[in-house]
Amino acid sequence: MHDLITQGFIYPNDVSVLWSLMIVLYPYITGLVAGAFIVSSLYHVFGDKNLKPIANLALVAAFCFILFCMTPLLFHLGKPFRCFNIMLTPNIQSAMSIFGYICFFYMAILIVEIWLVFRKDIVEQAQGGFLLKRWSYNFLALGVKDVSDESLSYDKKIIGFLAAIGIPFACILHGYVGFLFGAVKSNPWWSTPLMPIIFLLSAIISGIAILVLLYICIMKVSKKEIDTRCIQSICKYFWIFLIIDISLELLEVFNMAYEGEESWGIIYQLITGKLAFNYILVQGLIGSLVPLVLLGIVSLRKVKDSVLIVFASLSSFLILIQVFAMRWNVIIGGQLFSKSLRGFTSYTPSFLGKEGILVAIILFSLPFVALYIISLILPIFKDEGGSEVNIGEGNN
Repeated sequence: MHDLITQGFIYPNDVSVLWSLMIVLYPYITGLVAGAFIVSSLYHVFGDKNLKPIANLALVAAFCFILFCMTPLLFHLGKPFRCFNIMLTPNIQSAMSIFGYICFFYMAILIVEIWLVFRKDIVEQAQGGFLLKRWSYNFLALGVKDVSDESLSYDKKIIGFLAAIGIPFACILHGYVGFLFGAVKSNPWWSTPLMPIIFLLSAIISGIAILVLLYICIMKVSKKEIDTRCIQSICKYFWIFLIIDISLELLEVFNMAYEGEESWGIIYQLITGKLAFNYILVQGLIGSLVPLVLLGIVSLRKVKDSVLIVFASLSSFLILIQVFAMRWNVIIGGQLFSKSLRGFTSYTPSFLGKEGILVAIILFSLPFVALYIISLILPIFKDEGGSEVNIGEGNN
């Protein structure tokens, strides 16, 4: 960790930034869960057939991200095994305790829904191959081997029901993170009723962005044709959610400026000084304005397939940067000014250490490793002939 640099009058308790890079990564990964599940639900609940090529990927990706969404938080804790106290000694007045129950219930919904979506494929795989493979898929089938049309139709109804009840849980899952910060009355940069909604909307757009990039990259690596109708359709949802998200973020700042409370002076210095590069350039201009224009073009005009893919990929990449910058500006930025409202501290993450940049990169990579492993077990993608497309492999 670099030496701390302080400016102005700052209370001793405000010198160190206690919620570090891990607490930035924690809501970032959690947001990808909510966003990916929303995309899956657009197909399974609302019946947008254009999203069929990406629906299974969205469902499995949501599960992979939720598996590791709490790992940054555990790395931040001094005694991570105390996390089980949330389950063993429940406290309904604690937002984090309630989140623990919601998270595990939501994970259960994802597991059951994934099993139902791929049940037919699991049963088919259990019929042939070497002995260990048959045993493994028989275990995954849980003894249910009826794949008749009537049984599969019943499965689809259950999938739709689970996806429907999963939507509010997905919203609560990430809205809770914004609620935690919005409920801190002593910090004027956090304490706003819009904070849960802004966190939720940014989660949705980051989830859509990661799915677009994953789908395009997997199709390119597997040498499969990219379904441009799917990209076109998802870009329209992408654009609408982005417009709402940007509007609410601007309204939040404009409201603070218009009210002109005592804290506005230090917040203005924060966003135009300490956070000027991250907030104005990265989050505002590069991460918000450029994708807004590019997605508007592909949503309102007919463009070539190659242009659509490039614009969608670039917009998705920039949105992922924008949302991470937003998390950083809120969480780290809210700790850079003192409660005296007359001074600033500084924060630079170390590269090594349990809360360093290297550990953050490794933790963020784990969901993608899990996604690759699951793709070897379950046929996330299938072509029209029914053959699998495994991540990292060519045509089968």
